[in-house]
Amino acid sequence: MTADQTPHTFQVDLRGLVDLLSHHLYSSPRVYLRELLQNAVDAITARRAEQPDAPALVRLYADGAGLRVEDSGIGLTEQDVHSLLATIGRSSKRAGTDGIASVRAEFLGQFGIGLLACFVVAAEIRVVSRSARTPDAPPVEWTAREDGSYTVRTLPDIARTEPGTTVHLAARPGSGEWLTEEKVLSLAREFGSLLPYEVRVGDRAVTDLPAPWDRSYPSPAARRVALAGHCRDLFGFTPLDSIDLDLPLAGIRGVAYVLPSAVSPAQRAGHRVHLKGMLLTERADGLLPDWAFFVRCVLDTDSLRPTASRESLYEDETLAGVRDALGAAIRDWLAGLAAGAPERLEAFLAVHHLGVKSLARHDGEMLRTMLPWLPFETTDGRVSLEEFARRHPVVHYTRTVEEFRQVAAIASAQGIGVVNGGYTYDTELVERLPEVRPGTPVAELDADTVTAHLDAVDPARELALSRFLSVARATLDPLGCDVSLRSFHPLTVPALHLDDRSARHERARADAEEEADGLWAGILGSLRGSAPRARLVLNDLNPQVRRIGALDDPGLAGTAVEALYGQALLMAQRPLRPADSALLNRAFAGLLDWATHDGESHKGEKKA
Repeated sequence: MTADQTPHTFQVDLRGLVDLLSHHLYSSPRVYLRELLQNAVDAITARRAEQPDAPALVRLYADGAGLRVEDSGIGLTEQDVHSLLATIGRSSKRAGTDGIASVRAEFLGQFGIGLLACFVVAAEIRVVSRSARTPDAPPVEWTAREDGSYTVRTLPDIARTEPGTTVHLAARPGSGEWLTEEKVLSLAREFGSLLPYEVRVGDRAVTDLPAPWDRSYPSPAARRVALAGHCRDLFGFTPLDSIDLDLPLAGIRGVAYVLPSAVSPAQRAGHRVHLKGMLLTERADGLLPDWAFFVRCVLDTDSLRPTASRESLYEDETLAGVRDALGAAIRDWLAGLAAGAPERLEAFLAVHHLGVKSLARHDGEMLRTMLPWLPFETTDGRVSLEEFARRHPVVHYTRTVEEFRQVAAIASAQGIGVVNGGYTYDTELVERLPEVRPGTPVAELDADTVTAHLDAVDPARELALSRFLSVARATLDPLGCDVSLRSFHPLTVPALHLDDRSARHERARADAEEEADGLWAGILGSLRGSAPRARLVLNDLNPQVRRIGALDDPGLAGTAVEALYGQALLMAQRPLRPADSALLNRAFAGLLDWATHDGESHKGEKKA
């Protein structure tokens, strides 16, 4: 049996194709108008490539029941209609088509299915066209219906006397709202405000050129005000500043608006990209480096490649290059602020320091430019590293917010400058400060450093309190905490709880060992090292500590030490372990019992 070698032609279900376009390729029926504008603008571009003085006008007329779009473009002959409009996927912009291929780079459309998009709102499409290349050819009419059928006929010259094309849409049932004059005007302005040719809906203008970033203004201040208004109209916020995006080699002109409030780096950006004047997308992804999440861009380009739906950007080498170039433009803007506009820079960093810190981690130039300006939480308040380093001979830092909270008040009172390195990127940046400020000592703060800055107590005084200190050490030893006595300010702080990462790791290991079974307990026990333990530093200058130290009752003294330990943990905003919570409850109950018992004893004495 011989196989059938007869060639066959695919049969296209136009209803199914329209459903595919409206529900899967395009995000909304509104794109139909963009496709109509695109075809009209491309037709004018093609005609002007051959006739530079040809008129350039697109007019739209809508009444809810239908839409008429007229252009002064290249037009079509009857042969063009059969080969282009009646062949799905064929485009007049495709390479090899006479007259138009030579200027293909100037066209907006690249995929040849734009006219079919009109079926998402239209039951019938009628095209009347007259060719500018063959002026003697009569006008031709092509009528297509959503069932896939079409007719073609020639018309008398009077049907269209000038070259160009008119597209008539008859609304589908339920789609009339898309063809009202106000809706068409709104969509036309949204998509086509930057198109290079005059576009009007009825008598109302659509195009608004030059673009706001290309207009002349009487002063830089007037320009900033005008761009701020443009940002409000476009994005709904008043920007902190605006950044010009002028990249001739990449074919890009536009502006980036700096957000007035902090946003999450993970938040999706809403960049608006126009392709040769036509709005491509309002939600461009991948346009900027990840660190530049603090700006929203609007730009026009002729170099980026759209996806098939023309609603997003195609990820390729060109987009990667543009992304790097736009990132460099924003980086240059930041460097310019640092060099000549410190007030504007401070206002920016007060909101968006996180993005700049992220950039500085990977960009040596930005690190040198911005690190001295970046704000950090310190024992001197929120200041820049440059200012902080001028005040302190050594820049100490903690790796966690928890560590900073433990020591901030005491370190400040002792004159120790400490930077909170617990926030995102901060530790890494503080450690790199010597790269920007050579010779600046930077050191991680540990418990020994803090203790060394506290005043030692007179040996005779410590000897007199030896019994009390023995009770205190015995009380806290099960918690993995040592006790020492020092004199420090402020006097209102009775005790200071100090530990570091090594001490916390050892404490976590010990807790796990207690809860583990025999095998794991043995393994964890073998990991026990010589790591330093946490330390409760009692303040000998504090009146409350002095009264506790003078107690004769060891049990009461131990309960009071537990209370001081719990208070120190709470002051440091430390998370409490179950053992810590149990200790606090026990100390509270013990002190309450003692106070109640003591009060009853006094009452009995008075009665006697």
